[in-house]
Amino acid sequence: MLAKRTCMHHVYKRISYINYSHSIVNYSTASTRTFSKSNQKTSKFLLYCNTQLTKHGRNGDIHEAESFFKRMPNKNVISWTSMLTAYAENGQIGKARKLFDEMPERNVVSWNAMITAYLRNEIGIDEAFELFLRMPERNAVSYAAMLTGLVQAARLDKAEKLYLDTPVNLRDPVCSNALISGYLKVGKLEAAIRVFECMVEKDVVSWSSMINGYCQRGRIGEARELFDRMSERNVVTWTAMINGYLKTECFEEGFGLFSQMRREGSVKAVTNTLTIIIEACGRLGRYGEGHQCHALALRMGFDDVFLGNSVITMYCRFKCIDAANKIFHIMDRKDAVSWNTLIAGYIQAGDIEEAYRLFNEVADKDLVAWTTMISGFSNKGFTGKSMELFKLMPEKDDIAWTALISGFVNNGKYEESIFWFIQMLQNSVRPNPLTLSSVLSSSASLATLNQGMQIHAHVVKMDMESDLSIQNSLISMYSKCGSVADAYMIFKSISAPNVVSFNSMITGFAQNGFGKEALTLFKNMEDKVLDPNEITFLGVLSACTHVGLVEEGRNYFKSMRSSSKLELGPDHYACMVDLLGRAGLLDEAIELINSMPFEPHSGVWGALLGASRTYLHLDLAKVAAKHLSELEPNNAASYVVLSDIYSIAGKIEDEEQVRILKKSKGIRKSPGCSWIMVKDKVNLFLSGDQSHINFEEIKSTLWMILGDMKQLVCS
Repeated sequence: MLAKRTCMHHVYKRISYINYSHSIVNYSTASTRTFSKSNQKTSKFLLYCNTQLTKHGRNGDIHEAESFFKRMPNKNVISWTSMLTAYAENGQIGKARKLFDEMPERNVVSWNAMITAYLRNEIGIDEAFELFLRMPERNAVSYAAMLTGLVQAARLDKAEKLYLDTPVNLRDPVCSNALISGYLKVGKLEAAIRVFECMVEKDVVSWSSMINGYCQRGRIGEARELFDRMSERNVVTWTAMINGYLKTECFEEGFGLFSQMRREGSVKAVTNTLTIIIEACGRLGRYGEGHQCHALALRMGFDDVFLGNSVITMYCRFKCIDAANKIFHIMDRKDAVSWNTLIAGYIQAGDIEEAYRLFNEVADKDLVAWTTMISGFSNKGFTGKSMELFKLMPEKDDIAWTALISGFVNNGKYEESIFWFIQMLQNSVRPNPLTLSSVLSSSASLATLNQGMQIHAHVVKMDMESDLSIQNSLISMYSKCGSVADAYMIFKSISAPNVVSFNSMITGFAQNGFGKEALTLFKNMEDKVLDPNEITFLGVLSACTHVGLVEEGRNYFKSMRSSSKLELGPDHYACMVDLLGRAGLLDEAIELINSMPFEPHSGVWGALLGASRTYLHLDLAKVAAKHLSELEPNNAASYVVLSDIYSIAGKIEDEEQVRILKKSKGIRKSPGCSWIMVKDKVNLFLSGDQSHINFEEIKSTLWMILGDMKQLVCS
């Protein structure tokens, strides 16, 4: 927005200059024709006075301009227009209009100046248009200024009508350029093309605008075709084309074009060009080229805070935090972005202490600084510190609340996330889609369907039910809470489901035992030409496991192995081992484990141990239990399962040895637990636990219920 305002400021400044130049030329011509030699001194003095008025106005010395204007012995229409423009350039539109109304004589330049005054300050578009309609005569500047103002005010319909009413000989290039800009601003590329192709006179702005328009829509080939047809290019043209390549990750072409621009030498790179290239180097991991561009910036003597910030960002992305820190400290000027970028860089590098030290040095911390630090502590698991910082924040927006809430979710503290979400609502802060997705994830993890349904009600109330990320979270929540029908209803309501939507529903079907439905949906996904990813295949393999489709599972697993786009992970092997194990194919399962290109995790050995118990394969059970106890030494599962197998096999002594070993290591089986949500609070119950605050009341109620049940049985 700032760039657009700056651009429009230059447009109106240019129009003012043209106005003033036309006025001077017209006045000089008239002077030559009508003034005698004796009046030439007066004419020169008046010209000097008018020039001084313009100078004072541009320098912001409005009081000096007013004083000078009042002391002038003679004033002409240029004097009045110059003073009017001085007021306008300094934001004093009321005084400008008052002066305009008091003018003893006006010409087209005066009218243009007053219209431009309204438009320059981005107010009074209606007043400007009303003046435009009242003009006794109009020139090219009149139409260009008014058309540009309408485009900037998003009055495209009026701009189109005015363009059609503009005399053909006054349209090109400025009016046509303004309309092209308006069309591109709202994404009407085809309409912009029609105007461009009908232009008789095109300038470098016309060509550059169209190149940028094509690039914004990803039509790089057509943009390059226009670029190559240009006889004259400026730095804006080169930068637009380079940026088009880099935005579509065509780095070689973009960097090559930048090198060509420098070789030709007719156009010098500006800070914006280098900033775009350095940003792309960081984003695409091009360390060598990024280092070269940094060296070039130093050689060319660019001292720009935006460029400096982009260099810091680049080195942070390269994980060269020392280099980023060095750039930061040699920058003469730093803004909030400079501080926040380096703080984020330290957090990404895992140095939370240095990030916090830097954070404490910031004099005026903005919302971004606070939120970045809160997220940083949460990412390291320090949710208490995140909460402490959050409470210290002078003001909090929805992003800060979301950072705190999502931090609790990511650290498995689901109850706390729900609590702070309620606090957010009570503080009248409107949640954003990420907030709602996070708390829906908490409800899914806690399997609290009622809580999830309440959040769903908030989604509907806030008119966010068409947000795709929320819809996907709702599918996961309902699926994990066992309400598959509701999950599928949400899925069917999505107009254009993406890969995440399909993954959520396929996984939901698989986890709830609807294997055939999961595989049917997977085929539907392939029919829609959506590329499945690793998570998709995890759901598909899980579905095959639940239904017992061994051959189909093998085929899906093999297709993943042969794909260059997909990478098999430990979880895929665990699913496959589980599938083979449930089918009794234990030898094939152990062969698959031995063929793994990485060390199996506990899920793989757990699947094999479970299958060994089902089919009483003692040798494999011992191997699986051994690996599982090494990976998770404090987990009682391997000891309990192995002990059960020995018991079933009648090996009482071996069973006892396992029990003694478990006891000697101080390993205890995790007690069974259940929970219930009452008045927005999760109440957790562990087997044998008596620590609940309402234990005695609960105990007496249970005894009462048991007594009632006995009476019913006896009767």
